[in-house]
Amino acid sequence: MDLNFLTIKAARSALDNGEISSLAITEACLNQIKTKDGQIKACLLVDETGALKAAKEADRRLAQGDRSPLLGIPYLVKDLIMTKGLKTTAASKILEHYHAPYDATVISRLKEAGAVLLAKTNLDEFAHGASTENSAFQITCNPWDLERVPGGSSGGSSAALAAGMGLFSLGSDTGGSIRQPASFCNLFGFKPSYGRVSRFGLLSMTSSTDVIGPFCRSSEDLAMVMSVISGQDKRDANTIQDDQINYSSLLKTKRLKLRIGVVSEHFSEALDRRIKASLMETLKELEKAGHDIIEINLAANEYSIPVYYIITPSELSSNLARFNGLAWARSGLEASDLQSFYKKHRGQGFGPEVKRRIMLGTFALSGGYNDAYYKQAQAVREMIRLDYQHAFSKVDLIISPTTPHVAFKIGSQVNNPLAMYLEDTYLSGASLAGLPAVSIPGGFLLESGKDLPFGFQLIGPATRDDLVLQGASILEKINNYNERRP
Repeated sequence: MDLNFLTIKAARSALDNGEISSLAITEACLNQIKTKDGQIKACLLVDETGALKAAKEADRRLAQGDRSPLLGIPYLVKDLIMTKGLKTTAASKILEHYHAPYDATVISRLKEAGAVLLAKTNLDEFAHGASTENSAFQITCNPWDLERVPGGSSGGSSAALAAGMGLFSLGSDTGGSIRQPASFCNLFGFKPSYGRVSRFGLLSMTSSTDVIGPFCRSSEDLAMVMSVISGQDKRDANTIQDDQINYSSLLKTKRLKLRIGVVSEHFSEALDRRIKASLMETLKELEKAGHDIIEINLAANEYSIPVYYIITPSELSSNLARFNGLAWARSGLEASDLQSFYKKHRGQGFGPEVKRRIMLGTFALSGGYNDAYYKQAQAVREMIRLDYQHAFSKVDLIISPTTPHVAFKIGSQVNNPLAMYLEDTYLSGASLAGLPAVSIPGGFLLESGKDLPFGFQLIGPATRDDLVLQGASILEKINNYNERRP
């Protein structure tokens, strides 16, 4: 039994029955990190001492009869999320020496649940990217092909889990940063509804679309993690005002028939014909299982990429203004005045993609341009939201490809910002509308002699995270792609 490749559900059963210990699983994961991460470069920090201590505490709680869902389960977290006493760098030189003074709400809830934090994972600097090549510290490789990207911006979290370095991981999704890496790494990646999971302790990128969500090896594992990390938080005014939900119980509710929407525009020439053929076969299997496939229209969704890339730079230019070299642990540069000090620190601390987005956003918000760009983008965003709302009066879920292709080679797109931005073609609409969405393993394509994974996306109505997870469970039963390892 490879303990580090267990699903959470399998580990939970074995832990509760006394067949294995949390310490044994944790040691297996730490050993995998030591063995594999030299090549994959998924982790920016490994907290071996803290992990072993937490695992021993979990075993003590297990011996006393505690059976919390995530008790003793080792995980990794994107280094954009605050972890008290540990570095939180956002993969940026400007935060290279910053130690978080508090835990994010999701970390606090996982600690209370007894989950074991192993490591902080790599990302595109401040989550600005779709390949994890924009990190200031290292480029993460895809475990399925070390010459290819794992996706981004949560590529470290996806690569680490795919390589067996933990039993689940956390990422953040602003316009596809969980779903795209999940597709490239053969994982389940869930973007909750906006406000379903507290953002307190997440270093903000785009405040109106940022969400924290899990990478897992099954839909049931997603439900187990979501049951712990979701729920109202008084420290995040945007959290949904309802009680914490037991998604594991809701996942067991049988739905006899789903109305599943398909958008014809998603089958353009940009989509790899083999992914299209696989999706068509999946739709046939869903019909055989008794579900209705309904063609729908999302006319405004074609504007989601330009809208996203006006709103996102605008909000991040404001959010990153606080990082000036004074209060965030970066020092040592001398300057003649305060303005020069800021320029030196920000000039040397931020990478090229961050600078590009700050400049785009500052321009879009500047006098004389705010109405022409940011205000217009927000108006079209509302049209996109209403399009989805209308579609969900006809269907329960919408299915699409997650990405138009499999993972691309490292270095092949990093100098082409437009190509990188178009990676979010199928993803940004749900983010702008605040909808729950999940990427599910959809199959493999043979590229350069290697089998490379791709995924399918399910999008649900606002706040219906339970329905999206149920849909993921239905799709999971059609094939066993998620059981394959790199």
